[in-house]
Amino acid sequence: MQLPGENNDLLKTIPNVLRARDFHLYLEGGKRLTDLWLNGGRSILGHKPLGHLKELKNYAERGLFTPFPHFLEKRFYKALALLFPGFSFRIYINESSLYNALENSGIEGKIVNHLWRPFTGALPLDDRKFFIPVLPCPLGPAVLVLSKELDSAFPAGDMIPPGDMIPPVILAPAIRAVYDLIKLMKEKLPVYQRIEKAVKQSIWQKSGMYLSVMHNLNGDSGSEDNPALGYKMLFERFLENGFLLPPSPAEPAVLPRFMSQGEEAKLADLLLKSSL
Repeated sequence: MQLPGENNDLLKTIPNVLRARDFHLYLEGGKRLTDLWLNGGRSILGHKPLGHLKELKNYAERGLFTPFPHFLEKRFYKALALLFPGFSFRIYINESSLYNALENSGIEGKIVNHLWRPFTGALPLDDRKFFIPVLPCPLGPAVLVLSKELDSAFPAGDMIPPGDMIPPVILAPAIRAVYDLIKLMKEKLPVYQRIEKAVKQSIWQKSGMYLSVMHNLNGDSGSEDNPALGYKMLFERFLENGFLLPPSPAEPAVLPRFMSQGEEAKLADLLLKSSL
């Protein structure tokens, strides 16, 4: 089963990150990056969103790092039901646990075809009737969303595997994140006019707040025979200019909800001049 963003080698080329705040990374040596990866979209609310650290500290101080039964699990399911009404859920300690469970169940295919990202509209349901939301929960858990029909046809442990018990210290900030996401999705996305114009004349395509490199491209810095080399050079070019792209072209770049006019202008210029 192919997993999204498997190769993180490009991340190893970044200097040590000393601090992450909002949509920026502060590096050893004093340089600041505008983060267009945002941990694969898991930090779409920004690094260190308001209130999340307080929730984590509250349950950490109680020593609830172990996956004991806790009422927060029911609260997390309630939050998920508000985000995805009419569906059933199974939760896992992390994405690796979820992916392994699906693979062991015999479900084949590319996980990337079953991902749902906020602000992208329709849910990616097919005849299997399940999808995996990319939620703003950097510590986990990972969630498998099932149609009621599939959930009834295959009870936990029968084809679709049961989920994990999650430590309360992870559930607490995750609950806050889901409610914050629900609130955010009711608001209008920012409009970056320079970026909209640049995308129309570049190798990039835009969907909502996500940017993806179009397929089957070639040019000065890469070729159809070696697209990985082309993307590596693109990654390095953006990095030199203060922007962090995803470590894999399979993952979309995420436009921050807040950018200065200077950042927008610089990013638009990079997009326009991109060539693979």
